[in-house]
Amino acid sequence: MSLDPLLLVLVAATFVAAGLVKGVIGMGMPTVSLALLAATVGLPSAMALLLVPTIVTNVWQALVGGYLRQILRRLWPFLLASVVTVWLGVSILARVDVRWLSGLLGVLLAFYALSGLFNLGLGKMVSRGRHAAPVNGALTGLLTGMTGSSVFPGVAYLQALGLPRDMLIQAMGVLFVVTTTALGLSMGEQRLLSVELGLMSLGAVVPAIVGMQLGQKLRQRLSETTFRRVFLSGLLAMGVYLLVRSLAG
Repeated sequence: MSLDPLLLVLVAATFVAAGLVKGVIGMGMPTVSLALLAATVGLPSAMALLLVPTIVTNVWQALVGGYLRQILRRLWPFLLASVVTVWLGVSILARVDVRWLSGLLGVLLAFYALSGLFNLGLGKMVSRGRHAAPVNGALTGLLTGMTGSSVFPGVAYLQALGLPRDMLIQAMGVLFVVTTTALGLSMGEQRLLSVELGLMSLGAVVPAIVGMQLGQKLRQRLSETTFRRVFLSGLLAMGVYLLVRSLAG
């Protein structure tokens, strides 16, 4: 992939928008960037481009809050399983028709959007019981490696644990950092990264942070409930588009 000026503008605009969403509601940057970029540059390139901005913008969220030791002690089976199976997901990404994985991403995005719009309660759908942590972790890592998205069942599982709000936000930061780091390493191993993609991913950090700053200012003037509904509606439209495009070939 060449450093085409129009592509650079597209990537920058995408991460401003994704950062703005994260600034307003505290999450959603990888999801938004994946949805927008997968429809234009393809799923593997979209996954590569989100690596550095996702890690950088979530490191602070993962480290600040005072719950890190408690999170690691309680969630290590879930986190370890999610990291290990990322490699399996990326190996599938490298070997199958990406069109079908783009369709899978579309399904995940649409499902996540519908569950938020209609309060379906994702937490009730995740695996429970004795082996819930490694089962949900393994599935999260697998889907992250295949589609770049750690939302389901990862975020749903964390929400189902009934963690205090601040601890939940920090735990999501930890999840996104470890799975995205594993994703970057495994994509490098499978030769799905390039110097150009790495440079663009690094450069996308600045527009992502700008977007987050704008989102934090917008949060003070805008109803979070209204913004979340608009965000989920847009996500639903992108998910349906990705699915239809993959089925149409």
